[in-house]
Amino acid sequence: MREQEGGGGSRGGREGRQELPPQSPEEQARAICLRLLTGSPRTRRQLADALHKRGIPDEVSQEVLSRYEEVGLIDDAAFAGAWVESRHRGRGLARRALAQELRTKGVHATLVEEALGQLDSDQEEQTARELVERKLRSTRGLERDKRIRRLAGMLARKGYPEGMALRVVRRALEAEGEDADDLGYAGE
Repeated sequence: MREQEGGGGSRGGREGRQELPPQSPEEQARAICLRLLTGSPRTRRQLADALHKRGIPDEVSQEVLSRYEEVGLIDDAAFAGAWVESRHRGRGLARRALAQELRTKGVHATLVEEALGQLDSDQEEQTARELVERKLRSTRGLERDKRIRRLAGMLARKGYPEGMALRVVRRALEAEGEDADDLGYAGE
């Protein structure tokens, strides 16, 4: 009796798992999904890809994933909304970059548009200004053309449209005391 009570507890629990009967594909799929969802929210496609990689039959995957959607464990709309909020605030990403990330994660286009709807252009431009302000100091001492390229390039990599990026950079440099005419923006 004593051996059964302690069986595997002192050996890291491995023996306990080995003694379990083999799981059905449905049980395996549920366990994989729960394990992945415990770490962080996932999209339906991310979970489907993980199940496919682990050899779970597609019909079993679809059944388990549909059930998880019904009970709210998978919610691509909520995932997209939280992703947009988090990545815009935390990394300063613009709509274009956020849309690309969400598409890569398998979020449907209509859900991507809905999630991006929480960002308005004023908010996006404000974030761009904040990013430029943080980076502006590190470009002091560089030639003005190089400053423009670095600052606008930084915004472009974060998905900001070229027109907005150049407008924000121009205004930041003007506020810093650079002459806008020297920056090639006299016609704007």
